Amino acid sequence: MPPPEADTLTGKQENAMRATTTLINQAFGQEARHSWLRDALLVLGGTGLLALSAKVQVPFYPVPMTMQTLAVLVIGAAFGWRLGALTIIAYLAEGAMGFPVFAGKGAGIGYMMGPTGGYLLGFVLAAAITGYLSERGYTKSVLGALAVVGLGHFILFVPGYLWLASLFGAQKAYAVGVAPFYLATALKTGLGAALLPAAWWAIGRR
Repeated sequence: MPPPEADTLTGKQENAMRATTTLINQAFGQEARHSWLRDALLVLGGTGLLALSAKVQVPFYPVPMTMQTLAVLVIGAAFGWRLGALTIIAYLAEGAMGFPVFAGKGAGIGYMMGPTGGYLLGFVLAAAITGYLSERGYTKSVLGALAVVGLGHFILFVPGYLWLASLFGAQKAYAVGVAPFYLATALKTGLGAALLPAAWWAIGRR
């Protein structure tokens, strides 16, 4: 019979695992969390979703408004910080290789060094932080998801604004890269705050 300390340690480990689960692991079952094939398919599907969301856009110069920021945050929240960040990195690699996955018709390293470059970096940071917080259950409630998605959008905008400011100056960067997106960002934050708790609830009902 194992000593009581072993039971306590096992219980703590099980609680830690439950506390850091992801939507994807919850949907597939914890036993599938280490499947390389599953993760590869998720990354591939995630990059496809990001490419599609980049094409759903309202034209603004020099940075188009798309549904991509919401897709980035949902992927991070659903996949967790490691797989979420890896998915965004894979998406950026596709774009760097010339695949038409970005907003508009541009692709390649040159496009990534243009006005949208800071936002692309922000995608990785936002997905990782959103995923980290979601793994710990903060997106299971509407208020928690609202805070996490709002924080994710803020983190995403910071490198986007700083990169634009280095290209166009602080005032113009704010005018073209931040101010036009207040309403859209608020709407997408609200949508994310509704979708994520609903997904947790639906999966929990299974």
